[in-house]
Amino acid sequence: MRRSSVLAAAALVGATVMAVEAAAQQALTAAEVGQVIAQAVAEANARSRPATIAVVDRVGNVLGVFRMNNATTTLRVATGKARTNGLEEVQDTFTNLGANGVPNTSLSAIAKAITGAYLSSSGNAFTTRTANQIVQEHFNPGEAKAPGGPLFGVQFSQLPCSDLSARFAATGAANPGLVNATVGPKRSPLGLSADPGGLPLYKGGVVVGGVGVEADAQYTIDRDILDFDVRVDEAIALAGQSGFLPAEDIRANRIFVDGRSLRYTDIEMSNLATNPAAAAAFGTINGVQGNLINVTGYYTAGGGVLAGQNYGQIASGFAADNTTQYDFVGNQVFILFDAAGTARFPPTASTTPAVGSGGLTAAEVRTIVGNALIVAFNSRAQIRRPLPSFVQVTVSVVDANGNVLGIARTPDAPIFGTDVSLQKARSAAFFSNSGTATYIGTFSSTVGGTPASQNLNGVTITDYITQMRLFLGANSLADGVAYGARSIGNLARPFFPDGFDESAAGPLSKPAGVFSPFNTGFQLDVVIDNIASHLLFTGGVNANDINATCTSFQVDGGTQRTRLSNGLQIFAGGVPIYRNGTLIGGIGISGDGIDQDDMVAFLGLHQAALSLGNGISNAPIGRRVDQIPVNGFRLRYASCPFRPFINSRQRNVCNGL
Repeated sequence: MRRSSVLAAAALVGATVMAVEAAAQQALTAAEVGQVIAQAVAEANARSRPATIAVVDRVGNVLGVFRMNNATTTLRVATGKARTNGLEEVQDTFTNLGANGVPNTSLSAIAKAITGAYLSSSGNAFTTRTANQIVQEHFNPGEAKAPGGPLFGVQFSQLPCSDLSARFAATGAANPGLVNATVGPKRSPLGLSADPGGLPLYKGGVVVGGVGVEADAQYTIDRDILDFDVRVDEAIALAGQSGFLPAEDIRANRIFVDGRSLRYTDIEMSNLATNPAAAAAFGTINGVQGNLINVTGYYTAGGGVLAGQNYGQIASGFAADNTTQYDFVGNQVFILFDAAGTARFPPTASTTPAVGSGGLTAAEVRTIVGNALIVAFNSRAQIRRPLPSFVQVTVSVVDANGNVLGIARTPDAPIFGTDVSLQKARSAAFFSNSGTATYIGTFSSTVGGTPASQNLNGVTITDYITQMRLFLGANSLADGVAYGARSIGNLARPFFPDGFDESAAGPLSKPAGVFSPFNTGFQLDVVIDNIASHLLFTGGVNANDINATCTSFQVDGGTQRTRLSNGLQIFAGGVPIYRNGTLIGGIGISGDGIDQDDMVAFLGLHQAALSLGNGISNAPIGRRVDQIPVNGFRLRYASCPFRPFINSRQRNVCNGL
């Protein structure tokens, strides 16, 4: 973009800001949670398929887990492909450890409920079936020679080891600052789910939670979305959702990505075997047709069904900024709070590098986050109704070691983007760091890999360095080349280039023959030990829960684990931050379309750089990974929508920056 165009964009930002307030606060009552469960139980009985049913609020608090009599408890992760190194194989490891029955169906029900709640907002209602469509190696699944799904990899977010996600107070986890009874976002035992059977719950047009069902005991995906099939989990969940439906206009099937309609459910209310409104009251089935059950680390049945938190009130962990840090944005900004009402992630000075050595000051973090939010408020959303709505996202900024320097968001951004934006910021900084190869070499298994450089499935983590160097040169991951989150995603696909089905896998991916959403490659291999440790804890095999660090890298006694402490993300929306050509951090965006995420990160950082005028910038063009030819192709660094702004016809706003 020419400088005059940049200044035009700067003039646009601030001139067209619209007044925005959070949607009216709503929450599930305890009686409504019981109603959801009772409706689901009635449908399960009518189908003779006893189920485990979970209900959560918008920020992930588990409000009730009900297991029907004779419901299967042992969960099987299965995709129909070879069980090689992924979550499927972990179950065999559990059996060898004497941990039969791990993982449990209650965990998948919770994961499904959280997914329905976290992916949805007042402008879009997504389900686990929607997630199934957008996380596979082809979009749409089964469509040969199509690129990967737009949220490819998002299933490994909201991880149980995340240092961002709060923990249920009764676990006695080793990180007391993250343990709180109500504050979200809460973690998910299995990340986000792509197994049909998880739906959002709405009141007054506002998402208030989610319901998840596990009846078939198979944690899986749907590889054929050309048909409409009846999954018992989805039917039972749909009955539970009755009375808490989203508006038709915001359901996934009304939202298009790359010209394709997204999928909401494969069945309608008319396909149900029962009339949910006629379901028996919860009090008459509890203790008779099944029972509320304890789920270690997530829910205690002795308290009965619980009421949900009002998103937008401090007790939920998400509320309007009361610190005045972002007043210059011109719109209402939301931030995260702890139980005491203190902002969790206010603009904070960098520690690596320190401020005196070029690190970001708190004021600079504030400017970067704020400018990204301004770009979002002025940009047209992709996955939100009505049209045109502005982009709703979370913005995260980290230093070069992944320490959180600031997190803020628009009022109605989906909850999943909180964790994912931080993953993207950390991932961009991680791969752009010249010490990354050495860092990866410090991997040490926490579950029992032999030797220590292998994870519990026997994958040698340093093999990924070898594969990267075959692709990108002998000094890859030590040469300081700048990677955007989109670039990392290019390298983490089972086909390189993405969509070329005859080609080999990217260096961060598993080969196509064994790849699945439960076996993605480097992304999963560096966190799978920690996921497994947590599952063993929930199953009563491990006495203690895992610490809040998702990887097993050992640097300075583990003090630098923050670099990927909530996991790696492999779809677009994050770029590294530089000062005078030196890497000093990363910015990540998530919530409202991957091209929009990319633009808010890239252009928001550029606008902040213009405002600051002190050497802060995007990566120098010559250092970006898209300058390196790879097998006749080039990686992408960042991509922006063609005409992104709501009140401007300006085009190609990222060109030349």
